Amino acid sequence: MIRRFVLAFGLICGGFAAHAEIDIQQVTSPGGFKAWLVEEPSIPFVALEIRFLGGASLDEPGKRGATNLMVGLLEEGAEGMDARAFAEARDGIAARFSYDAGDDTVRVSAKFLTETQDEAVDLLRASLVAPSFDEVAIERVREQVLSGLRSDETDPDEIVGKAFYSAIFGDHPYGTTENGTIDSVTALTRDDLITAHRNALAQDRIYVGAAGDISAEDLGALLDKLFADLPETGAPQPADVDVQTTAGVTVVPFDTPQSVAMFGHKGMKRDDPDFFAAYVMNTIFGGGGFEARLMHEVREKRGLTYGIYSYLAPREHAELFLGRVASANDRIGEAVEVIRNEWSKMASDGVTPEELDRAKTYLTGAYPLRFDGNAPIAQILVGMQMDDLTPDYITTRNAKIEAVTLEDVERVARELLKPEELLFVVVGQPEGLEATVGQ
Repeated sequence: MIRRFVLAFGLICGGFAAHAEIDIQQVTSPGGFKAWLVEEPSIPFVALEIRFLGGASLDEPGKRGATNLMVGLLEEGAEGMDARAFAEARDGIAARFSYDAGDDTVRVSAKFLTETQDEAVDLLRASLVAPSFDEVAIERVREQVLSGLRSDETDPDEIVGKAFYSAIFGDHPYGTTENGTIDSVTALTRDDLITAHRNALAQDRIYVGAAGDISAEDLGALLDKLFADLPETGAPQPADVDVQTTAGVTVVPFDTPQSVAMFGHKGMKRDDPDFFAAYVMNTIFGGGGFEARLMHEVREKRGLTYGIYSYLAPREHAELFLGRVASANDRIGEAVEVIRNEWSKMASDGVTPEELDRAKTYLTGAYPLRFDGNAPIAQILVGMQMDDLTPDYITTRNAKIEAVTLEDVERVARELLKPEELLFVVVGQPEGLEATVGQ
């Protein structure tokens, strides 16, 4: 019975048509765990998306990278199974699990067939509740992490991110990469991983989205099976950060023919009443691909880069408005100057009615395309919960975009875009670009 589904697994991931009505059920298990569910019984397949709030920002002092390494070991054996036995059991029922650690969350994704749901949930539970942390597996995964860290040391994109966040966040967990450093990861012990597991995977920080062939009653029982044996509470969340920057340029010397720049300053909280206006504004400014102003001015008009973009980054404990660009060493200075000018121009002049209409059309037209399968829907359900949105957001979101006026965008641009706080960090050998900050 399983084999015929395995061959079609790529097809059943589609689940829902993009235009289908999304009916969200709010589920509470007998044990008190909560989840959002979109039930679709027509295809015997379930996608489950789990978030544990806190993530790698819960690393203890001197143990940076512990959560990341711990999460990398969750499918490397559990409850008497080594890594190979776990993989064979998972693959034998055509289930798929993935685990990832970010600064704000540990993310767990699962896809499984209805007929093997019990077996899949048992395996997933084992990986979450009782990972083996076998020493052989620890050393194997540790070496994978260290290999990535060594590669990052020669990657300008990674270097610029590290330098930018270090400059802004300092000793806060956001100021260093969640992967840790070569020294910190090398020093991690099995006990450190057990502590990281206890700190991050706890009952008091779980968000769940589910989509597919499962009822609310069955989902409730599934939640209790998955989570009942986890610790009730985890480590405290880190402090919030009030981002403060001063306009200027920091240069990180690196031998490369092309400099990479990251730029930005304080952003906006996701629950700010003006967030939609800011979202539309940024689509016009730097988030709308080839139609965006930054792309037009920096690439199309002057040929200074292959790509440039900006984005709102409301994190759990800080808000940023950021952008990235890469340009030849002898042209990065000009690119920086154009970005500064456009930053000031948007803040002072706002946008045109044509730009606003084009952005609204793009944003409202693209939104339904996100709902193109069980897994994306489960991810959206989790994101909505973590952003404190209500289930009707799916049906009201485009109306909120349409309601943004020209005056809204102009007001938000004046308030959000602050040229006097625009910080650039440049990695490379920029010519004609004076370093003014952090030198």
